[in-house]
Amino acid sequence: MSALSSALPDFPWDLLEPAKAIAASHPDGIVDLSVGTPVDPVPAAVRQALADASDAPGYPLTAGTPELRAAIAGWLARACGASGELGVLPTIGSKELVAWLPTLLGVGRGDVVVIPSICYPTYEVGARLAGAEVIRSDSLTALGPAVLSKDQPGRIKLLWINSPSNPTGKVLPVEHLRKVVSWARERGVTVVSDECYLSLGSETEPVSVLSDEVTGGDYTGVIAVHSLSKRSNLAGYRAGFLGGDPALVGELLAVRKHAGMIVPAPVQAAMVAALQDEAHVVEQRARYGSRRDTLRPALAKAGFEISHSEAGLYLWATRDEDCWQTVDALARRGILAAPGAFYGPAAAKHVRIALTATDERVAAAAGRLAAW
Repeated sequence: MSALSSALPDFPWDLLEPAKAIAASHPDGIVDLSVGTPVDPVPAAVRQALADASDAPGYPLTAGTPELRAAIAGWLARACGASGELGVLPTIGSKELVAWLPTLLGVGRGDVVVIPSICYPTYEVGARLAGAEVIRSDSLTALGPAVLSKDQPGRIKLLWINSPSNPTGKVLPVEHLRKVVSWARERGVTVVSDECYLSLGSETEPVSVLSDEVTGGDYTGVIAVHSLSKRSNLAGYRAGFLGGDPALVGELLAVRKHAGMIVPAPVQAAMVAALQDEAHVVEQRARYGSRRDTLRPALAKAGFEISHSEAGLYLWATRDEDCWQTVDALARRGILAAPGAFYGPAAAKHVRIALTATDERVAAAAGRLAAW
């Protein structure tokens, strides 16, 4: 085993295989609500744009075509309320960016990356790949004594926030986002906001860290990460992008050009089509809303308490027992859920229920829950 692989945790989804086998043995088949992978069609206009650009023998631009850069900037202005001059960059989905961002920004040994106490596992993986220390914290006050000193530069180099949250669906208010940005700028810390579920508000309207309400058009030290996987069903295309501090984006571009981190030309064309059309996003959000309305009351009647779950693709649920016990109980009913333990020690009694299954499968899950 290499030193790099030994520094990483077990791949979480491998640990779910036994429960998956149990769920798959249900007479009516498995209802897989564990991984948030889209099941609905790719919008027709996006598929057409991909096909039209498929004759692409030359190397694409790491920075993205001028049309794509304009489409990203335009979408960030419209959807995120960003009025200032942004740096923008397409990425090969968002997961590779999350995993390599600390390394690409020069974070290394002796540095600290702060991640939410309950969060997407790849934030920790990215810090470990860079050789940095990881601190889980939702409190800025608690960070000071641990890693900041008046007599020497602070060790915190990067701070992740995630709103709407994966896995909890929690949405951070404007006041909180402003506080985080202000705190970080005073200490020279880069703030990276994972906003991949921004377009999927249900009970509340999520706010981007790039919004004028938060940054006032000044993006110094701030990066927002976005994805077309969820809003446009493009997980198979690996289509992501970021926007924010032009200086930081310039650094990322310089390194990514050397490393060959390039979005394929047909995918870049498909991204333009997706970013220029919001009608399919409205339609997709309604699909998820309908599935939410089916699953949430069924879970409540089965004795689950739902926390947060204000936006995004998940219901954050608990029966006040160890999450693996809940996973096993659901698996015996043919339903596969993600254990909260995947997302941090503080989530040990929760499970994440994804809305990414067909209407028929979601209805089947609700029926099975009714017989709990």
